[in-house]
Amino acid sequence: MGVFDRNDHLKDAGHEQVVFCQDPPSGLRAIIAIYSTALGPALGGTRFYPYADEAAALSDVLALSKAMAYKAACAGVDLGGGKAVILGDPDTMKTEALLRAFGRMVQSLGGRYYTACDVGTYVQDMDVIAKESQFVTGRSPENGGAGDSAVLTAYGVFQAMRAAAEHSWGAPTLRGRRVAVEGVGKVGHHLVEHLLEDGATVVVSDVNEAAVDRVRAASAQVEVASVDDLPTLDVDVYAPCALGGSVTDGLVPKLRAKIVCGAANNQLAHPGVEKELADRGILYTPDYVANAGGLIQVADEAASLFSGGFRFERAKARATQIYDTSLRIFRTADTEGVPPAVAADRLAERRMAEVGRLRTMLLPGRP
Repeated sequence: MGVFDRNDHLKDAGHEQVVFCQDPPSGLRAIIAIYSTALGPALGGTRFYPYADEAAALSDVLALSKAMAYKAACAGVDLGGGKAVILGDPDTMKTEALLRAFGRMVQSLGGRYYTACDVGTYVQDMDVIAKESQFVTGRSPENGGAGDSAVLTAYGVFQAMRAAAEHSWGAPTLRGRRVAVEGVGKVGHHLVEHLLEDGATVVVSDVNEAAVDRVRAASAQVEVASVDDLPTLDVDVYAPCALGGSVTDGLVPKLRAKIVCGAANNQLAHPGVEKELADRGILYTPDYVANAGGLIQVADEAASLFSGGFRFERAKARATQIYDTSLRIFRTADTEGVPPAVAADRLAERRMAEVGRLRTMLLPGRP
């Protein structure tokens, strides 16, 4: 029996390519997963994280890369979905040698995969990786990049939340609403700023006390709750912006929010939770729709590698369309009698199939 049949993670994943990478001298152990290139090169960030074991890392990178493919399809960009994970603690293992070794692994794929920032990696890391690979986004503006994609990620989540408010309460605003933001790191603290400007009351939590202190220093009116208590508070919106899997079978009956809309990837613990939310009358905004702003930014940057240069306002205008995409998904879900997550999947799969089919037609001068 071969590796595809023996490995439970790979057997039904449907990925085009999964690459295991190592460089013993630098300590690099990484996995790059390419879910689909039907719409274009696979794009997705590199997560540097101390996974419990290789199985946990593989499970994460497979799920994240698939979500990136669906995210790109729903966002209307001509990119596929990929992701990379580096196994280890970035606080103790991250070195120039390791990052450059990873960059050579990315380069070896010849443009099938473009990387970017994610949990545990930052703009300065992308600058180092780019010393070895041309297929790197999220670089600093000083090095020709677009900078931190967290800004547009948060902006896009805010647009999705406005759409959820419009669908639920008839007005595209969070003014007068109470929003619980779980995780105020790279993206969450920018989201808090948008919510406060819109007139919302905000309560936050984070396992990192320094992150909470930074938010409180900027906005004294922000409330603070414990990580355990925040998801079940009496709020209008629950915004998961930390790691995935926070919306579990056990949490759904305890939720008091009417909307779940956040920046975290893979927020639902497993398929089926979306139906539990719908059955309780809770509007769930599919995570890969809400958090597509960062993808839109790095997609613009990737395109600018070959023409014209990155333009933030152009990328922001496209991220604003997350509002319209979210509304379309909510309305389709109502019409078809399915949860929004199912409606979003159908939209993404339809675009990958229809546009991907066109790529089988050879055009003069095109690969």
